Amino acid sequence: MARTRLTAEREAELYAAVLDLLREVGYDGLTMDAVAARTHSSKATLYRQWGSKPELVARALRNNKPVSPGQIDTGSLRGDFHAMAARNDYCQMEKDSALMRGLFHTVHENPDLRQALRELLIEPEMEGLGELLRRAVDRGEIAADNPALYYVTHMLVGAIVARQLIEDRPVDQDFLVSYLDAVVLPALGV
Repeated sequence: MARTRLTAEREAELYAAVLDLLREVGYDGLTMDAVAARTHSSKATLYRQWGSKPELVARALRNNKPVSPGQIDTGSLRGDFHAMAARNDYCQMEKDSALMRGLFHTVHENPDLRQALRELLIEPEMEGLGELLRRAVDRGEIAADNPALYYVTHMLVGAIVARQLIEDRPVDQDFLVSYLDAVVLPALGV
């Protein structure tokens, strides 16, 4: 399918509108008609650019994370993790957390959305995190055979999900930094 070239500003505007609509009506309530109306676009343009609602949603979420963990390189794993935690401000983290909780249920029932999120959001984040961890191994900060390396993603996602469930509080930067220092870095032997 041929894609016309949108300006970066127009694309960012469309993605922001998609995320706003997701927060307002959830994934099931989000329609291409609503996106078209909100962004003053045609549905044909949206389908030509993104092909489907799951792809549009996944790309909007990906665009919301402009820095991959693999692009962060402070020279130390602790510094890299702290820079990761600082990527978003508190308000953005809270909005993103609520958005992801809303999508969590839908992902289990919608294989197209699950596939789009895996390909366009989750796998690139995991690859970036893997790159960040490989650099730490190369610097000698982590043993290459440390079994906790496999579970870093699980630890991070678990912390984000558990904070809301256990404490009924959103994840913020202070919590993430504290969690990284108390749980993730010690598990890695740092």
